[in-house]
Amino acid sequence: METTQEQKLNAQVIQKAWEDAQFMSDLKANPVAAMEKLTGHKIGLPEGQKLVVVDQSDDSTVYFNIPRKINVDSMQLTEEELELVAGGITPTFIALGYGFMAGVAVWAAAHQ
Repeated sequence: METTQEQKLNAQVIQKAWEDAQFMSDLKANPVAAMEKLTGHKIGLPEGQKLVVVDQSDDSTVYFNIPRKINVDSMQLTEEELELVAGGITPTFIALGYGFMAGVAVWAAAHQ
């Protein structure tokens, strides 16, 4: 599986936060500015949304993230996803798959 540009940038931010306490502090205080400064890429959040960074590096704590509820009625599917739906896979299954993969990626990054 090929690593996307977004995954590479996320890994860069995580690695820097692990290595640099000042960057970690900046990242928690103003995540968008800290990430943009580090990566040189603009982060475009939808109107009314914010980015929250939570330091989950404490080995003595187990973290559980409750993701936002996905409104499957308003999802825009790609042609490939439409093919999957036609084959019997529902949008809910696709949304859950995305959530699962995001969780796996975060877990993998935290356990390297």
